[in-house]
Amino acid sequence: MLKSIAALAGAMMLLGTASAHADATIPGKDIANTRDNALLKRYEGSFIVSYEKLAFTDFKVPLSKLEKAGDDQRDRMNNQVFRPKEEIEVEGARTRIAYLLPVERSPLEVLRNYQDVVKAAGGEMLYACKGEECGGAPDRSSDGGGGDMSLMMYFFHAGQLKDADFSNGKCALASSIDGQRFFAAKIPQDGGDAYVTVQTFQVKDDLYCKAFNERTVALVHIVEPKPREQKMVVVKADQMARSIGATGRVALYGIFFDTAKADLKPESNPTLAEITGLLSADPKLAVLIVGHTDNQGAFDYNLDLSRRRAEAVVKTLAANFRIDPRRLRAAGVGMMAPAASNDAEDGRAKNRRVEVVKLN
Repeated sequence: MLKSIAALAGAMMLLGTASAHADATIPGKDIANTRDNALLKRYEGSFIVSYEKLAFTDFKVPLSKLEKAGDDQRDRMNNQVFRPKEEIEVEGARTRIAYLLPVERSPLEVLRNYQDVVKAAGGEMLYACKGEECGGAPDRSSDGGGGDMSLMMYFFHAGQLKDADFSNGKCALASSIDGQRFFAAKIPQDGGDAYVTVQTFQVKDDLYCKAFNERTVALVHIVEPKPREQKMVVVKADQMARSIGATGRVALYGIFFDTAKADLKPESNPTLAEITGLLSADPKLAVLIVGHTDNQGAFDYNLDLSRRRAEAVVKTLAANFRIDPRRLRAAGVGMMAPAASNDAEDGRAKNRRVEVVKLN
């Protein structure tokens, strides 16, 4: 009995401590080490409460309403999956910023201001929606499980945020919401188009995040065209042979494809030449060319994409590098054999690969 009372008292003390110092507060400045993106600056009087920037990553832009996928398709939080019939996957430098707006600013007013900025920059609106028209759960942000996926969950889940629990950033992006508005657009830039999405909504909370209750938040994503830093060293033929001899396989990151396509890019030729050297040095060696993807996107889609990419490698080795096609076999396993966690971009990059596997 005494142990139960002590445990209860301890739990109450912890809850009291969390309540005392973790509640959201109205900010008077941006969080540290953040700044506006030059393409899409802030609405006057707003403050940055959540921020993340990646030098290079992939990003999916919805171009139509989120619609219910199969009943058996669930996300990482056991929510019913919703996805758009139309979307575009882009790559580049991605910035995500959440702003808390001044009082008495509606989601519509803020959204219209951002649309004005895009149009003034020569941009093009690709898709817009509001409330239930966006698909999924219109009252959910990035948090929660066991229900319908929300529009924000299409981009990320609360567990992926770097913001601390009960912080201003977490309150802005993981509370219940109301009055959702959204648009996706592209803005012409040197080297290609930049893609932006803006989602505005009001926070609805009566506990830790109640300071934000009925305040508008603007969630902004910006993906700017940028060449990927190619830091993966081309694996030489002798290195491939040693790896295959020791483990029966070698993972290669020097084979490149256009986003969501199975077309080999010219930058792949140095690695293809080394595979040719591997096979030329051992005339009896036959191999599987296995395509791998990360977990972004539907399972069946990734499985098919990885297979088509492996087939493209086999076809090119046979046609352009004069490898006997009887020594090559293509297979795709999609996301089924990750080399690292898919929870962060560095892990997803390791999972997007082609492997050469000893066949005989």
